[in-house]
Amino acid sequence: MKINPVLHRILLMSSGIWQRGKEEEGVYGFLVEDIRKEVNRASKLKCCICKKTGASIGCVAPRCKRSYHFPCGLQRECIFQFTGNFASFCWNHRPVQIITSNNYRDSLPCTICLEYIEPIPTYSILRSPCCKNAWFHRDCLQVQAINAGVFFFRCTICNNSDIFQKEMLRMGIHIPEKDASWELEENAYQELLQHYEHCDVRRCRCKEGRDYNAPDSKWEIKRCQCCGSSGTHLACSSLRSWEQNWECLECRGILYNSEDFQKAKKHTLPNTNNVGITDCLLEESSPKLPRQSPGAQHKDLLRQGSKFRRDISTIIMELGFQIKKKAKRLWINKANIWNSALDGFRNQNFNPSYTIEVAYVNENDNFGREHPGSKQEFLSLLMQHLENSPIFEGSLSKNLSLNSQALKENLYYEAGKILAISLVHGGPSPGFFSKTLFNCLVYGPENTQPILDDVSDFDVAQMIIRVNTATTVADLNSIVNECYNYLELIGCLRLITSISDKYMLAKDILVYHVIKRVQAPFESFKQGLKTLGVLEKIQTYPEAFYSIFCHKPENLSAEILSDLFTVRTLSNVQSLGFWNSYLQAVEDGKSAVTMEDILIFATGCNSIPPAGFKPTPSIECLHMDFPVGNKCNNCLALPITNTYQEFQENMDFAIKNTLRLEKEESTHYIGH
Repeated sequence: MKINPVLHRILLMSSGIWQRGKEEEGVYGFLVEDIRKEVNRASKLKCCICKKTGASIGCVAPRCKRSYHFPCGLQRECIFQFTGNFASFCWNHRPVQIITSNNYRDSLPCTICLEYIEPIPTYSILRSPCCKNAWFHRDCLQVQAINAGVFFFRCTICNNSDIFQKEMLRMGIHIPEKDASWELEENAYQELLQHYEHCDVRRCRCKEGRDYNAPDSKWEIKRCQCCGSSGTHLACSSLRSWEQNWECLECRGILYNSEDFQKAKKHTLPNTNNVGITDCLLEESSPKLPRQSPGAQHKDLLRQGSKFRRDISTIIMELGFQIKKKAKRLWINKANIWNSALDGFRNQNFNPSYTIEVAYVNENDNFGREHPGSKQEFLSLLMQHLENSPIFEGSLSKNLSLNSQALKENLYYEAGKILAISLVHGGPSPGFFSKTLFNCLVYGPENTQPILDDVSDFDVAQMIIRVNTATTVADLNSIVNECYNYLELIGCLRLITSISDKYMLAKDILVYHVIKRVQAPFESFKQGLKTLGVLEKIQTYPEAFYSIFCHKPENLSAEILSDLFTVRTLSNVQSLGFWNSYLQAVEDGKSAVTMEDILIFATGCNSIPPAGFKPTPSIECLHMDFPVGNKCNNCLALPITNTYQEFQENMDFAIKNTLRLEKEESTHYIGH
């Protein structure tokens, strides 16, 4: 007979029953007559949470008389210890984790799901007893324990099981006495018995496809000599013979960054971009997912078959693990954001992997005062300037321009570097790249075909249109003669013998203007984008990065903002109701402000960054007339008012005028 696991846990936790039988007797050793007695006893006890009878579980704390149902106790955040005497504790007497001091200034990621959490021990947030910088969601730990079982449940950082399990049992994590779920799966490691035959290099040259394998030819597949879980055609990696050593990108990065390699230089590696050790070591699957064999994990990642691996926020958070605690302060003139940012990033003491702190200054302030600034607001303003700068051309979807002054000042490199730093440090999505520019970065200019929309020069666009629409050889020759000097200058002059020559001519003009003309700016921009390993991640996960490079973030809605802002403290219920009504009014166009205005007022950003906000945006209700936005903490203080009309008027007035004044300050500087 199959027993409901919840019923089994209720029997274990009930205060008036014990296992007097053997495991196979009754219900897991609980005799039927004992169960009837316990049901009778519990029928006289009322649950202190739902006020219904049948509360068989009681708090074991001395002089505490609270009784409750098992589901009610879970809802009220009671703790049930699935060990020893199976003790239960109510919300007032439950065990807590005590830390001597809290030296964590910022949020830290849960080491299972990687969502950022406040490093403060609560019922929902637990800390590892063996690794002081390892924090978890309770729900993540419980899912991990259910999947791993007692034999594989351990600290995700140091793999300690004894100390870790003892503390988690004390804090109410149920660790079932069973084998891990992945060990019970039939044929779970079947792939280990198969040879890996798939070409994983970024540009496979085989016309028969990546799975084509022809032994004793240049299209024979060679497996990585280190992991055996990645492959390449000999021709695709310029290997002369099957005996020649070859390592995949991930293994090559680990080898290159290892101490043994740096000292001994035992392997001769092909020329490649540097791969950070952090990027390689972070290719682990989420502990929340069923464990796979190493070979299966590796292939899934390389083929981007895992939804977890393709998630852009996860990829950017992994890049963020490179950031060190050591801080570097940037003094930023908000009205001259670009030049002051360049000064900071070009400083010889600046390191892109240091934590960025922002202080706003005003060069017209004779006292030299500085004010704490929001890093995400600074990066958002910087990205807006970059989008509208003369190093890009086009209206909505932009390509690189050819600007001699920018080339002379190395601004294309700086733009790529700034974009990379912005992404890794939690900045906004660029969202303004053309598909052509993005494909050039991922697949190379030689493998990218531009389109007419990429041409921002009206005269060149008209020339291409005229060439494409020519109907006779005479018309085509007339166009060539008319544009003879230009076509000769750009190397596109060709002999016209048939009307079909127009297609090649139009293509040559298009490729020159969009790609070849800006080759020097592109190479410089590309080098800057390699900062912190961003370009390599883009080339590894093009689908994920395409969504943030070539598309603007989704429009904000009342639901999105309501979910984004958490209630910081015990707040005024009426004001929170006004807040939700206000968001709906803004969405319906019944307000003088927009959703983006609200977000800018509170955080300094007009969209949600790909990696989310840090710290998480919050709201609190204070006794004051107007709202206050603290962009450093992403905190919005709401006014407590008597009526909704007063609430909306005060919110509209403060947000609208604050943003107007900030805009006027910027335009005032530019005007002078």
